[in-house]
Amino acid sequence: MISTSNISLSFGGRKLFEEVNIKFTHGNCYGLIGPNGAGKSTFLKILSGEIDASTGVVNITAGERLAVLKQDHYEFDEHVVLETVIMGHARLFEIMKEKDAIYSKSDFSEEDGIKAAELESEFDELNGWDAETEAASLLAGLGIEEYLHQKPMKELNGDEKVKVLLAQALFGQPQILLLDEPTNHLDIDAIAWLENFLLDFENTILVVSHDRHFLNKVCTHIADVDFGKIKIHVGNYDFWYHSSQLALQMQRDQNKKAEDKRKDLQDFVDRFSANASKSKQATSRKKQLEKLTMEDIEPSSRRYPYVDFKPEREAGNEILTVEDLTKTIDGSKLLNNISFTINKGDKVALVGPNEQAKTTLFKILMSELEVDSGEFKWGVTTSQAYFPKDNKDFFNNVELNLINWLRQFSEEKAENFIRGYLGRVLFSGEESLKKANVLSGGERVRCMLSRMMLSKANFLLLDEPTNHLDLEAITSLNDGLINFTGTLIFSSRDHEFVQTVANRIIEITPDGIIDKKMSYDEYMHI
Repeated sequence: MISTSNISLSFGGRKLFEEVNIKFTHGNCYGLIGPNGAGKSTFLKILSGEIDASTGVVNITAGERLAVLKQDHYEFDEHVVLETVIMGHARLFEIMKEKDAIYSKSDFSEEDGIKAAELESEFDELNGWDAETEAASLLAGLGIEEYLHQKPMKELNGDEKVKVLLAQALFGQPQILLLDEPTNHLDIDAIAWLENFLLDFENTILVVSHDRHFLNKVCTHIADVDFGKIKIHVGNYDFWYHSSQLALQMQRDQNKKAEDKRKDLQDFVDRFSANASKSKQATSRKKQLEKLTMEDIEPSSRRYPYVDFKPEREAGNEILTVEDLTKTIDGSKLLNNISFTINKGDKVALVGPNEQAKTTLFKILMSELEVDSGEFKWGVTTSQAYFPKDNKDFFNNVELNLINWLRQFSEEKAENFIRGYLGRVLFSGEESLKKANVLSGGERVRCMLSRMMLSKANFLLLDEPTNHLDLEAITSLNDGLINFTGTLIFSSRDHEFVQTVANRIIEITPDGIIDKKMSYDEYMHI
């Protein structure tokens, strides 16, 4: 078990945490959520001892080992991959090195023999004989092929290093596991493997993630970081979000009888509890949900953007035709003779391992790149709005405040009108006077979304729009695209986002495309 007593932390006069007293118990998985800047990653660093709190202490049950997903991808460059994984259990790795040093002595003494025997005994207690097998199994599960296991870390690419560091954190069944964005840079198969691993993990897990599908799959509890405090809620992310929003809606609806409100909320708890899956984590969560009282569920104080794309006019039946598109960049053929027709109302998710291929297709459709061969044709009644993956050209070296920045893209120039759209994405009051060139990544994305809403286009193209967004903004964008009445093509690595928005999947492959009219989950199982 790991707990905190009166943890406080201040940065430059700003209180990030104030007297946080919280307990994380054995057998549970806690999803640490909160707005960008709330201090989720910082709190994990306090728990791990990487940084010191201003006041208070962290308590870990005696004898329990804590493991952390390391963020420095170059820290282990001089070590072999398999060795790097085993280093996740510091004491075991230390014993292995001590044993090797003793056995390599040319003048092996009786004292060395005694010491070696002690080390062998502790090595056996720590399951050291199975260490390499376990490390290799973790690497294989995450998609690191066996031929890489004996190579130096510096020879791996960035995504491969992330997987090795994740295997390092998982190695040796630590009693407490701290994971900060563990699904970043993982492919679909690796994420699925990690979900199953954590579902079977019987100790304590704290995880920070913007992947709602992942949080819903593995979490028994949500730890909500807000206004310097942390509060634990039973259930996964969906349960926390929907129950807190329902409680907020009922709190605002003063015309409804109190007993009716309680009944609606209780019905929601009952439905969610009954639908829990059969995994060990979900079964535990179901029992805890059944014990909830209405007083345990509180309205969320979180602010959500309002994302609503309203087309100015309805498109006709001819939307977009793509014929035999081919594009090679730097000697790599990214698009190979691809053809498809987009129909009115299609919500198409572009999937596939090659991110550059998807971005290239978006740029071609927006006439930012020329094709090597082939052609495409937009319907005459369509109007397009584009969200590029890289938006720096819209903001770098731009001295305008946000009102004047957004005004560039609007036919209506009145300040109140512009402020209304900025307010939708949480830039109100003084926030709307920020300079465009000092915004964070998430703030830039929200500005780009306000620009798209202003366009009133009936066809949207979005290339990884959830990057840099917090869970609140992702949820709002997700709902906005579900409700969008036009046609769209988008790419995203957010499983929940793709599953709930897309009604058609196009996978870009080296040989062309695979095109299926179905949901993402259905596509994953064919």
